[in-house]
Amino acid sequence: MSSNELVPASGAQALQPTGQTRHDTQQFLTFRIGGEEYGIDILRVQEIRSYEPPTRVAHSPSFIKGVVNLRGVIVPIVDLRMRLGQTGEYNAFTVVIVLNVAQRIVGVVVDSVSDVLELKAEEIKPRPEVAAALDARFITGLGKIGDRMLILLDIDTMVVSPDFGLLD
Repeated sequence: MSSNELVPASGAQALQPTGQTRHDTQQFLTFRIGGEEYGIDILRVQEIRSYEPPTRVAHSPSFIKGVVNLRGVIVPIVDLRMRLGQTGEYNAFTVVIVLNVAQRIVGVVVDSVSDVLELKAEEIKPRPEVAAALDARFITGLGKIGDRMLILLDIDTMVVSPDFGLLD
């Protein structure tokens, strides 16, 4: 192997041809909660699963739905919809995005997953400084592609925050 060939890191989606760089783009998994579309860094996503009721944990907040055993790993399941002040029903479109964040595995429940988008740096606008249900420190920016507006989440900061409810 020559020194200029790229080797995939754990969780990498695809190799880039030798000599090409993608420093000016970033990939996001997009999903919906209510009428809003969100995006998270694709490198944090371990897998996407259909929702199945987890084992409830006594005395946990209502947005922590419980835990599931994922190939021998106990994974807490957080209903991100409830955590963001929304409601949602559990139907055939409801999914759990399993994330590998801050050296822990966490599942987040969302209404549906849309697609993976690649955004150029100029397509990402700074986060707005307005009062909102979602703390601004959890937003990295707004992605704009055509008529679509994505709220880009800093899922790392969100998951490790005491506000998220997953305390060590």
